[in-house]
Amino acid sequence: MSVDYQGSRAVPRLELGEAALEYIEQQDEFIGTKVLPIFETKKKASIFPAITREVITREADTRRAPRGNYNRDGIQAKDRQYACEEFGLEGPLDDSERSLYETDFDAELTTVQIVTRRVLQGQERRIAAKIFNPTTFTGASLYTDYSGAPWDNVSTDVVAQVRATREKVRQNTGIDPQTLICSKANIDRLLGNNGIKDAIKYVARLTEAEILNALADILGVKQIVVGKGIYNSSKEGKPFASADIWNDDYAMVAVIDASQRLSSPSLGRTFLWTLDSPDNATVEQYRDDAARSDIFRVRQHVDEHIIDPYFAHLMKVDA
Repeated sequence: MSVDYQGSRAVPRLELGEAALEYIEQQDEFIGTKVLPIFETKKKASIFPAITREVITREADTRRAPRGNYNRDGIQAKDRQYACEEFGLEGPLDDSERSLYETDFDAELTTVQIVTRRVLQGQERRIAAKIFNPTTFTGASLYTDYSGAPWDNVSTDVVAQVRATREKVRQNTGIDPQTLICSKANIDRLLGNNGIKDAIKYVARLTEAEILNALADILGVKQIVVGKGIYNSSKEGKPFASADIWNDDYAMVAVIDASQRLSSPSLGRTFLWTLDSPDNATVEQYRDDAARSDIFRVRQHVDEHIIDPYFAHLMKVDA
């Protein structure tokens, strides 16, 4: 089932949305929906059974006496609740602009790419604020302050820090986290670390992806998710000031599952209400005759939701 556009001036532009998303994915700067993978839902808000650490680690009596019945056990999930909110932005394309740019580039696609990026940048900032958050991830079970031996010190034993942090998640949940989340700045610091450089100096690596794979092997994880996105932190009218979306003061190890099964343990999900926004960035177009413009709207109906913080551990890696 899709959005009902009857009686609406807006029409879907799926091909523009797909092209814009493909372009943005190629830039490889946003990681929010890799950290909190999209779960498609037909409900705007609902209570759902969450698989938490208590559910997967609870003990059961499995002994059976001769001729006796087996003890029984089943799913005893914890109730969690999500509620999707709508986010969106519009970009006008004036008739004169369309004519001006028609020999230089596709003005429609460029408009949609710009607006889509801004919508996804907003989502990235929301997710980063939830993940790299010492208020949510607080206490010794969820947070470790390594700022006394920061990652920008080339002598810091980063490997020992990450492995110790992984062990805390395993002790909390019974699952060894296989994902490291950090900013591009911290990847550069790791690659300059004395211990890591020594570990990979005899390994022939050519591409950035292969270098990350080698680094993941050293740290004992399957993947490293690198936040590269930036935003302009200046107020409107002030000179541009670049700021990382993913704060380089922090890094995290986490259990992440991208399947469409809520029964799989995972730090969290991005719930996407597909009956209203079939894609994470749904593109629509309508005409504004008063402004002699075509309006391109990009919107999403989502809830970026942490299901169980114990499936992750936050590290402070810089002072």
